[in-house]
Amino acid sequence: MRIDAHQHYWKLDRDDYGWITPELQVLYRDFMPADLEKHLRDNDISGTITVQAAPTIEETDYLLTLAEGADSILGVVGWLDLFDPGQRGHFQRFRQHPKFVGFRIMIQDMPDANRILEPAFVEALREYAEEDVPVDLLVKADQLGALNLLLEQVPGLRSVIDHIAKPKIAEGLFEPWAEQLKRAASHPNICCKLSGMVTEADHRTWKKEHFTRYVRHVLEAFGPRRVLFGTDWPVCLLAAGYDDVVDILEQALPDTWGKHERARLYGDNAKEFYKL
Repeated sequence: MRIDAHQHYWKLDRDDYGWITPELQVLYRDFMPADLEKHLRDNDISGTITVQAAPTIEETDYLLTLAEGADSILGVVGWLDLFDPGQRGHFQRFRQHPKFVGFRIMIQDMPDANRILEPAFVEALREYAEEDVPVDLLVKADQLGALNLLLEQVPGLRSVIDHIAKPKIAEGLFEPWAEQLKRAASHPNICCKLSGMVTEADHRTWKKEHFTRYVRHVLEAFGPRRVLFGTDWPVCLLAAGYDDVVDILEQALPDTWGKHERARLYGDNAKEFYKL
C-alpha cells in the first residue's frame, strides 16, 4: 500500500485559514478529496494522511467529518493547544473517531520556540508519550535547537518531524540544519517526513538536483524505517505539481535503495507510525 503521509484539505468559507490570502492565488480556493483523486490514481497511491492546516479545534472536527465520506482519507492528524487546560477533553473526544490518528504541534508559528520547554507544555507532552500517541512536529530549521531540548525531556515521544524541518534550500544552506536534524534522529522514536521541500526551494528556478543532499542526509540520519513520503499537496502547488513532488523524491533516492526500502518509505512506515 502506497500512502501519501502528508496533505491537506480546506474550505475557505469556514474562515479558519487566515494564512491563505488572495495573494496566494493558487491556494485561494477550496481543496477537497475529489480534487486529489486523479493524482492518487496516477501515482498508485491508496490513500492519504490528512493533516490540519488551521490551529482550531473546529477544523479538526471538520476534517474528521470529511474523512467519514472519503475512503482515500486513511487518517486525520488534528490540532491541540497543549497550553490549553481543556486540551485533554478535546483529545478524548477526537480519539473516539476511528480515523483520528494523532495531533500536530505548530512550533513554526510560535514567536519564541522556547515556549515548548515550559513545564506545563513538557508535562502535557509526557502524558501523550506515555500513551504512545503519534505527534507531528511542524518546526523550522532555526527552531531545531529548542526541539532537541524538548526531545531530551520527553525521550519516549512517538513523533514525526514534518517537511524535514524546513531547511533553507533556496539559499543552499545545509548547516546547522544537518547536524541538528541528526541529533533529533538519535532518539529512536522520532521519524521524519520527506515532504514540503519544494516550497523551501526557489519556487520558480528549482531543479531536482537541489534536493538530493537534503534527502540523502535525512535517509542517512533516520534510516529506511523512520522516513515517510508526503507531498504537502496542495501547498506544494506554490512551487510544483503533485507529480513533480513525487518525481523529486524518487530522483533523490540512492541507487542502493531497492524494493524493500521504497516500500517502507512510500507506505509501510506511515502505516506503522500512525497505527493504521
